[in-house]
Amino acid sequence: MVNQVVTEIYHEYPYLWEKFGQRGRDRTEEDNYHHLDHLKTAYEMGSVTFFIDYTEWLNTVLTARDVGTALIIDNYERLLRLLEHSDLEDSTEKKVYIEFLQQALDYLRTRSE
Repeated sequence: MVNQVVTEIYHEYPYLWEKFGQRGRDRTEEDNYHHLDHLKTAYEMGSVTFFIDYTEWLNTVLTARDVGTALIIDNYERLLRLLEHSDLEDSTEKKVYIEFLQQALDYLRTRSE
């Protein structure tokens, strides 16, 4: 899933290669593993607030590095789409991941207006 998201992002936004190069692509891959790790932890804690706090921190860090909120939104939307079509064994876990990502997207959208 992570590889697909990163490949799609760098295909959709080729300027990222010029701006950040391979190091940026590698970081995007790392970031996506962190997104999923935090999503899983938030699920295990039963706390969307944990994931929203992570998203707020992520937005602060990445915007300081000249990665706009719109790109984070795009990334989360891609994760959401892939999760919706994934075959996670635990349907409750899948449902919560989707719900938490949607709430994080709502949070980011209010920040980018």
